[in-house]
Amino acid sequence: MKAIAPDVVLGKDVRVADFVNLYGCRIGDESRIGPFVEIQKRAVVGRRCKIGSHSFICEGVTLEDEVFVGHGVIFVNDRFPRATTEGGALAGDGDWTCEPTLVKRRASIGSGATILCGVTIGEEAIVGAGSVVTHDVAARTVVAGNPARAIRTL
Repeated sequence: MKAIAPDVVLGKDVRVADFVNLYGCRIGDESRIGPFVEIQKRAVVGRRCKIGSHSFICEGVTLEDEVFVGHGVIFVNDRFPRATTEGGALAGDGDWTCEPTLVKRRASIGSGATILCGVTIGEEAIVGAGSVVTHDVAARTVVAGNPARAIRTL
């Protein structure tokens, strides 16, 4: 079972596993989306990307071409999330600020990583499994830990 909304733009030869939820997003040619993945509106996945199972790519995230996202990777798009407004009403689309995140070409994000909003992960960078990315990651740099810190360059 797949839930692919009619407003999703799928490129050529995209493979989407079962139990995936896609709406309002754009997926580039030849990308692979694993099971139990959600990709929200206004998210962009480039060409030849691989998204591992159980990952969450929220509104405001852009993955350039050839990006690898491991299993269980979570992106965050709101720095100060709240369920309700100051007045106690349930928060809606206009009650929060979506902060964009950019993952550049050929970057790799290890399983279980959390990527906070407003960061850029540089071209060919590698984020270690389980890391929490709170700041930009330079191109061709390996980061790991919580918070993620540079451990070497490629």
